[in-house]
Amino acid sequence: MHPELRGKPLITGGERGIVACPSYAAKKLGIRRGVTLREAKAICPELIILPSDYETYSLFSRRMFNIIRQFTPQVEEYSIDEAFADLAGMRRALRSSYEKIALKIKKEIEADLGLTVSVGLSVTKVLAKAASKYRKPSGFTVIPGREIPLYIRDLPVENIWGIGPATTSYLGKMGIRTALQFARLPEEIVRKKFTKPGVEIWRELRGDSVYPVSPEEKSVYASICKSKTFAPATNRREYIFAQLMRNFESACLKARRYDLAAKKIVIFLRKNNFDTVGAEAKLVRASAYPMEMTVLVRELFDSLFEEKVLYRSTGTVLLDLMPDRSVQRTLFECPVRAENVRKLYEAADIVNGKFGKHTLHLGGAHAIDREGKGRRGEPTEREKTRYKGEGKRKHLGLPILHIKV
Repeated sequence: MHPELRGKPLITGGERGIVACPSYAAKKLGIRRGVTLREAKAICPELIILPSDYETYSLFSRRMFNIIRQFTPQVEEYSIDEAFADLAGMRRALRSSYEKIALKIKKEIEADLGLTVSVGLSVTKVLAKAASKYRKPSGFTVIPGREIPLYIRDLPVENIWGIGPATTSYLGKMGIRTALQFARLPEEIVRKKFTKPGVEIWRELRGDSVYPVSPEEKSVYASICKSKTFAPATNRREYIFAQLMRNFESACLKARRYDLAAKKIVIFLRKNNFDTVGAEAKLVRASAYPMEMTVLVRELFDSLFEEKVLYRSTGTVLLDLMPDRSVQRTLFECPVRAENVRKLYEAADIVNGKFGKHTLHLGGAHAIDREGKGRRGEPTEREKTRYKGEGKRKHLGLPILHIKV
C-alpha cells in the first residue's frame, strides 16, 4: 500500500495504543506485538506508526485465498493471512509435481498482490506449518517424509503448532526439548502421559496425517468473544456501556448466524493500565437476542464500573453455546413476546446484512453514534476516502493504492 515504507521499521496499531503487528525491520530491533507505543518508541525513536486497516486486509486476504483455490478446492482459511491447502491428487490434474504446484501458488500470490508469503509443503499439517516458518520471510520449504528427522531435529517443542506453555513445561520435566525427541518417544509412553491432542501432534510429527484440511467455514463454537479498544481512554459511564453493548450485539449476531444460543455470558472492562475486571452470569434460558439480556448486562456492568477509573476497552463472551431452540420456552415466559423478539431480530439481521452491521441496534449503544467511536492516531487512507455512492458504513470492495506515475 505504501511502497516507500518498505524495509523501514514500522508497526500497525496506532489506534489501539499498542503494537498490533511489527514489520520485520521493527522485529529485528526487538519490538514485539503487544508492547505499548511508548515502549516501542523508546526502542526505536524513528519508528513509523500506522493505524490498522482491517477493511483493506480483508480484501487482500480474500484475494489470496481465491488464488490458492485456483490450484485446489481443498483450502482451509486458518486465519486472515494463513491457509492450509490439500494438494493430494492434484499432480495429474495440474500436470506438475507437488513442489512445483506449491511454488507456483507462492509466485502467483506475490505477483498478483505484491506481498511476500512463506510456504511450507509436507505430509501433515503440523509439519507443513513448521516448514512455512523455516525460512521467513518469503521462504519455501519442503519436508519430505523421509527427511522429517533432519528438519525437526533442532525445532524447539514450544514452536510446534498446537503445543502451548503448559505442555512445553511438562515435556521439559521429561527432558524433551526438541520436536525430534518428542517424535521418538515410544507410543505406549505417549498414550499414557498425554491427552488426545498431544497424541495427535506426536503422530503428525511422525508423518501420520491426523488433521484433515477442512474447507468448510467453521460453524461449531464453544464460545464467542468480541472486544473493542477505544481511544482516548475515558470514564464516561454511558459511553463505555455503549461500547460494551456494541460488543454484545456483535457476539449475538455471530451466534445467530450459526443458529447458536448462549447459556452463560461474561463481560469485562479493561482499564487504561491494562488491568482487567470481569463478571459472569447464567441465563434463565439459552438466548442470542441482546434485547432479552440488556438488563442483566447493565447489572453486571454496574457491578464492575468505577467512576474515577479510565477504561480503554470492553468485551463480552458468550459461553456454553448450544443449538438455538427458539420454540422451547420456559414455563412462565410469554410465548407471544418471545416470538415477537425472534421475528424482530430476523428483520434486524436482514437490514444489517444489507446496509452494514449495527445499522439497527439497541438504544444502549447510541452514544457511539452520537459521540463517535473514538480513536488514537490518524484514520486510514481508506477511511478518509469516499467513492461515489459510498457511505460511512458501506464501502466498495476496493483498497486505496498509492502509485507514482
